[in-house]
Amino acid sequence: MFDAENVSYTLTRPILLRAASYGVLAVKRAYADWSRPGMSRCKNVLLHNAIEPVQLFPYAMGKNAADIVLSLDAMSLANTGQFDGVCLASSDSDLTPLAFCLRREGLRVYGFGARQTPRAFVAACNSFIYTESIAVAA
Repeated sequence: MFDAENVSYTLTRPILLRAASYGVLAVKRAYADWSRPGMSRCKNVLLHNAIEPVQLFPYAMGKNAADIVLSLDAMSLANTGQFDGVCLASSDSDLTPLAFCLRREGLRVYGFGARQTPRAFVAACNSFIYTESIAVAA
């Protein structure tokens, strides 16, 4: 699950390749307001990697709807009992409570984010992969 407003689309392929080493990527979604300037560059990356774009409309300025909708979707998927892990691509500490909840549900949480990702989110994941290390390797 990509917080596409927080992670560069150029990291999509390296993240997917690393995530696939943990298991089957049954659900691939990216959350953003795709009508924002600059987001159209992501379109081909999403199409080529079979990632479902989730459109988020800006209901209020300065609010980050991506975190909330991503969290709701992740918990909904977790509650199906069909998954044993979730990959969260974000450098945003707002997803820390989500990582806690997913782990309580018995799922492994694999985080992907930049070196400046707050320590709380890094520690809340079972495993955290810094995107700088996989971008170089890709």
